[in-house]
Amino acid sequence: MTTTLEQPATAVQTPLTLTEAAASEVKSLVAEQERDDLYLRVYVAGGGCSGLQYGMALDENIEPGDEVFEHSGVRMVVDSTSLRYVTGSVVDYITTDMGGGFKIENPNAVKSCGCGSSFSAGDEEAAGLDTRAGGGCGSCGCH
Repeated sequence: MTTTLEQPATAVQTPLTLTEAAASEVKSLVAEQERDDLYLRVYVAGGGCSGLQYGMALDENIEPGDEVFEHSGVRMVVDSTSLRYVTGSVVDYITTDMGGGFKIENPNAVKSCGCGSSFSAGDEEAAGLDTRAGGGCGSCGCH
């Protein structure tokens, strides 16, 4: 008797992943809005004490050049410039005595601010982003 083993389904690789805690929090935020047309937009902007900073928002718009994907039941969108800096990142939601917030673990960051909201990817130009506004994120107290 021979047994045929089924091959596991190939996991779809997404540019960003969410932890269970982050996915749950985003789903709660979307449910509070009572809208089913919202995406989690993750983006990178110039600024912060390390040159670049993360941003997230609920957004119903998909712009030309945006990458749209889903992870853990959450629909996400990332613009093409930001995608360069956040591909491979994991979005988490952490709760402390001071409250809760999202945190991004980014394998592309070569240095980060103490609070984790600002980072540098090691390329001085940060193509497509205005990094002149840097100088302090103000939230970590390290500047």
